[in-house]
Amino acid sequence: MTPIEAFQQGYGTAPAGVWHAPGRVNLIGEHTDYNGGLVLPIALPLGVDAAVAPREDGVLRVRSLQEPGPPVTIARPEPGTVTGWAAYPAGVVWALRAAGHRVGGADVLVDGDLPRGAGLASSAALEVAVGTALNDLYDLRLTPMEIAGICRRAENDFVGVPCGIMDQAVSALAVEGHALMLDCGSLASRAVRFDPGAAGMELLVVETGVRRELGDGRYRERRRECAEAARLLGVDALCEVTDVADALGRLGGEPVLRRRAQHVIIENHRVNSFLGLLRAKAVPELGGLLVASHLSLRDQFEVSCPELDVAVEAAVRGGARGGRMTGAGFGGSAIALVPVDRVPRVAEEVERAYAERGWKPPRIFPVRPAAGARRVG
Repeated sequence: MTPIEAFQQGYGTAPAGVWHAPGRVNLIGEHTDYNGGLVLPIALPLGVDAAVAPREDGVLRVRSLQEPGPPVTIARPEPGTVTGWAAYPAGVVWALRAAGHRVGGADVLVDGDLPRGAGLASSAALEVAVGTALNDLYDLRLTPMEIAGICRRAENDFVGVPCGIMDQAVSALAVEGHALMLDCGSLASRAVRFDPGAAGMELLVVETGVRRELGDGRYRERRRECAEAARLLGVDALCEVTDVADALGRLGGEPVLRRRAQHVIIENHRVNSFLGLLRAKAVPELGGLLVASHLSLRDQFEVSCPELDVAVEAAVRGGARGGRMTGAGFGGSAIALVPVDRVPRVAEEVERAYAERGWKPPRIFPVRPAAGARRVG
């Protein structure tokens, strides 16, 4: 059943249109976004569709093909009043109104092929699909980055997840065939061509099946640690640090904060190194930076898990040039940069490693950079 058919069946009328927003994987630059640093994500072919029709009474009704049941009806979205997946579209309506935009109600039908809790930014895709639809339907004339900012506020202040802006930004701004280079401090961005196929390479996603929630406390704790490290160093955000050795020396009496800062500051530099290799068309050499990033996330930032570590190790053993966890961690997905002729062997090696440990088989699939949010129907 298409979103239009499902909308008609559920609401008894046709939607005004259907809008799509993609999920993402981040190539490099992890936990740098809320530290004012650089990130380099790509949008996925997978994402969320939202069939939407405006309402004149200000009421929001939402339903999802992935969550059977009657529509969730929200008369007046306010923080703390909506729970579960419906909080994300409700938060977008609230954030638009809080920013002074004249937004009425809406009927929303959500569908998608992006798994929740897989570290592929399903919540951001949902927010951006709804935000883009409301922007068009109510002629708000917001730019894609402004929509991303509204959606981030929805997640931060309505849902209560203290995420950075990376996920919403790439979902809104992505250009097909390109990564998005985003400076999360200034919000400057540009599209960077990313075509591993031209170098005989494939980018694989390994979805571990370990679900994670950013609201479970561990993500919030990392943010708190980074903020404290920045305070001790006298900067607003860790990515403002220019002298790495001096900063780490000054944090010597705080070993946990020192490890967190070490990851963030050096990871920020890895983004620039990654961009340099892309400019040089040295795509296979990107693998070393992926591995370095993963080891830092595992040992310094401590956000990996056994399933992510095994996925990366097995992929490299099978012939990948490199790999790393992607997203906030504590589960979710990993990526691997693999020569095309080694893809079957890498997938087999990862699957074997999981089977040996009695784990559920991972989902492994190739991805190419997709376009950002847009109307599709």
